[in-house]
Amino acid sequence: MHEGNALIERIRGWGRELGFAAIGVSSVDLGAAETGLLDWLAAGYHGEMDYMAAHGTKRSRPAELIPGTRSIISCRMDYLPEIEDGAGAAISRYALGRDYHKLMRNRLQKLADRMTAEIGSFGYRVFVDSAPIMEVALAEQAGLGWRGKHTLLLSKTGSWFFLGEIYCDLSLPPDAPIDAHCGTCTACLDACPTGAFRGPYQLDARRCISYLTIELKGSIPEELRPLIGNRIYGCDDCQLVCPWNRFAPFTQESDFAPRQGLDRATLVKLFAWTEAGFNDRLAGSPIRRIGHERWLRNIAVALGNAAPSSEAKAALLTHLDHSSALVREHVAWALQQHQPG
Repeated sequence: MHEGNALIERIRGWGRELGFAAIGVSSVDLGAAETGLLDWLAAGYHGEMDYMAAHGTKRSRPAELIPGTRSIISCRMDYLPEIEDGAGAAISRYALGRDYHKLMRNRLQKLADRMTAEIGSFGYRVFVDSAPIMEVALAEQAGLGWRGKHTLLLSKTGSWFFLGEIYCDLSLPPDAPIDAHCGTCTACLDACPTGAFRGPYQLDARRCISYLTIELKGSIPEELRPLIGNRIYGCDDCQLVCPWNRFAPFTQESDFAPRQGLDRATLVKLFAWTEAGFNDRLAGSPIRRIGHERWLRNIAVALGNAAPSSEAKAALLTHLDHSSALVREHVAWALQQHQPG
């Protein structure tokens, strides 16, 4: 076996010991993906996510981001928790537990340390959604899956996984990409509550519930509010209907298990959290990044979409005079939804 291939097999073994479900290697050539990114940005589909265009070609040219990069090791970690879907607040599954960034970064660092111990010092940088990186394109080239029509990486064991990378100056033999297995299926496109897909592989983030509830800082467009339903942080609908996710394994990482009862909490209960309570309860959670104001904004919309009840109306009235104009606006809208006629 070629020395480089033998090293890759050892890296895969160390990765499995560290909890990674799969590891692959790609080159730094993302020419085709760069064209797709530029077209997506030109269409304005990124909305207010200015960071998607802020780094020039560094996102699609890894050696410009980290000079000397010759190979990229992509790693996949399963995160699907065991939960029962209820009728309360809907929160994206990736956000029910602890923030994945620290755990994955630590595991990637341990993998890099193990490589150093084996082959000696080499140049590298570890990334977990922490730099301008086209992680899906890299993982696709590394053979970890194919890009689904919903734009997420998909494999024969589903799409419930996080991705992380090690940019390195080693010349490692790249893995071969795998064939796509979506066929004529359009379940993910058809399931989107807001019609955010302009077609296969074309997501208009401005209509995506994950964008509206997480990335958007201001007011949620009024015409989209009724379509959000009870989703208060992210949306999993396009993944939930994917046939391949029937084969997805549950995570073995305790950090990804639901915390604070978020998988079964009611909207009224979460709407009552003070800012101090929000920050305390969600310490170490990815949800905390949106802040208490947007948390209340999102829940107000969900309460407006809920079945009329005295409990929901009473909860909304507690924030009708909130100090934030953003919160007041969405509370007023929600109360209007509960008016007869």
